[in-house]
Formats: sequence, structure tokens, C-alpha cells
Amino acid sequence: MNKFQDFNLKQFLVENLKSQGIDKPTPIQDMTIPIIMEGSDVLAEAQTGTGKTLAFLLPIFQNLDSESPHVQALIVTPTRELAIQITSEAKKLAANTDITILPVFGGQDINAQLKKLNGKVDIVVATPGRLLDHIRRETVDISHLSTLVLDEADQMLYIGFRNEVEMILKSTNKDKQTLCFSATLDSKVKKLAYKFMKDPLEMRAPSQNVTLDTIEQRIVRVSDRWKQEALFAELDSTNPFLAIIFCRTKRRVDKLEEAMSQKKYLCNKLHGGMTQSARQKVMKSFREARIQYLVATDVAARGLDISGVSHIYNFDVPEESETYIHRIGRTGRMGDDGVAITFVAPKDEAMVSEIEKKIGLKIPSSEYSRSTKDKK
Repeated sequence: MNKFQDFNLKQFLVENLKSQGIDKPTPIQDMTIPIIMEGSDVLAEAQTGTGKTLAFLLPIFQNLDSESPHVQALIVTPTRELAIQITSEAKKLAANTDITILPVFGGQDINAQLKKLNGKVDIVVATPGRLLDHIRRETVDISHLSTLVLDEADQMLYIGFRNEVEMILKSTNKDKQTLCFSATLDSKVKKLAYKFMKDPLEMRAPSQNVTLDTIEQRIVRVSDRWKQEALFAELDSTNPFLAIIFCRTKRRVDKLEEAMSQKKYLCNKLHGGMTQSARQKVMKSFREARIQYLVATDVAARGLDISGVSHIYNFDVPEESETYIHRIGRTGRMGDDGVAITFVAPKDEAMVSEIEKKIGLKIPSSEYSRSTKDKK
């Protein structure tokens, strides 16, 4: 299959895809859409950037019943940013129709959400915490679903949403179709999936090594003491168009962003400790290139599609090799070239070995040496 028409999609879907310049499915879409449209439960391994959002949205839209008064599809996702992004994609597909999509996440006015939930809502895109709040208030009814999607399932479990996800699943009807998309199908994801899914078909998107081939990866070996100085030296020498700088914790993000601001870098921060309105404002500024550097925790590494990111800087080495792939996957997108630079302290060497084993590549490295002027 090389065209969306081959899936026998409704005409409005084909036209709305075409208006976005999309006419050819990605491998994960080609693989999963026909199976999902047949009604099977699917457990799919797909990394960020493979087109998985359309892989579940298109069958959802295809199967919507315009006469139903109930919420027909529920998409549960770990972060507010990803919920916003999925909602945006869904609204593009719903253009020129009366299909209604409602994002439900914390940081929004709950009364406004209540008002909208009182009307007809076809698709709900939600984060676990706020959705559970509505379930407890009995302000949302998810007992008549056609489709339930768990997106970024491994990330939801990783950040501690297992209990919430299970409570949500128990609030849904048993005859629904369940789709689980995850960057990794590890034992935790499978245990959750098989507890609530009906004989799911396991599917894996083709390897993303091709995407990594467009990214120049480098390591800078430096002690923790001089890491900030080494980062600033890199920023000054490369002056990237748009860059994301990843730190391990919110505190590290705050500290680095403050130091960069003092040095007059055009930067801002993004992490889970900020209000939703603040996070949205930062993302808007970054997407519009009004800031050059986004200093972030891994909340920004999953699912966010930001065009034009030329450089990724791993100020802190991630704690898992998969996270490294997600981070650097923010650049080198859609065939563009990208650069990923990782600052490695002696304590990080074991993780670097794991990363190199995972990607099947020995990453070129250099030592950061302080200039004579700086040593004085």
C-alpha cells in the first residue's frame, strides 16, 4: 500500500490528510491501520517520530458513529504536552465535520471542562490524573467506548501512573477495542496489556536506525565541575538554530537555565514542576523560534514534534539507553540533518557503553580542555 485511499478511508479523512500534504502512510501506519480497522486489539512497539498518532487516530475516525451520544474513543497519554499535540492532530482530521474532540488534563479550568463534557463529545484525549478526577466526579462516562488507546504506555508506567491507568481501564466497558502503543514492549507494559486486552496482536515498527543516520553524534568527556563551562563553549562555537538541552532533574534544569540567562543566552525551561499555562507559553515561544534554547527534563523527549531543532545537548547522560534515543530523536527529523552532543562525566561511562551497544555505534568523543585564559 502506498496511498491512504488503499485503506478505504472515508473521503473526508483522505481530503483532510491531503490538505496537510500527507498522502503516503509510514511503515507503522501501513502495518497497523488495516489490523486496527478489523477490530483487533493491538500492542504496538513504535518510537516517537514513526507516525503512530495517525496509526490510531485514522481507524478511530473511520469507525465513529455520528448518531452516538456517548464518548466513543478515549486516548490516554502521560503528559499534557502530548495530549495537546494529539488533540491538535485529531482536530485537523475533524476539519469540516461536526466531530468533537476534548482534551482533558490538569492545569486547565475544570469548570470549562465540565461544561464541555455536558455536551456531545466523540473523542477524549486525557492524562490519567485529571481523567480520574472526572471519573470520580461522575462527569465523564467512559462505559460505552468503541476504542481505548494507551499512548506511550512505557512512559506512563515509568512516571508512576500504573494505578491510575488500571483504575481507568476498570471504568471502561469490556467490549471495547484496546490499542497500546509503546516505545518499548518491556515486561511491565506486557503485564498491564495482557491483563486488560483481548488476545492482542504484537507489532513492531521497523528499526529507527535510519533516522539516527541523519544525526551526527558526539561525546564530550568532562568532569562535573566543568560541565557547564564545556556546554557554553559548545554553544558559542556552534550557535545552533534551535536546540534542546536535557537535564536529569527539575532542579538541574532550574540551575542551568538561570546560569544561561545570566550569560544572556535566549533560553527558557520546561519541566513538570511548572504550571500548564507556563509550559504552553514556553513551547509556543520555542516553536516560533523566539527562544533559541529549551532547557528541559525528559518531559520534552516524548512525543513532542518540534520542527527545526538542529541540535540536542545531553547536559546529563540519561539513565536509560532508550531515553537517549528519544532525546536525540528530537533532531534529524523528516530527513534533515541534526547534531547530538552528550557531556560525559567519569561516573557516566557504564551508561555510555549501554547506549553505544543499543544503537550499534561507537560514538566519537573528545576531551574538554580548559583554555589558558580560563585556568587563570
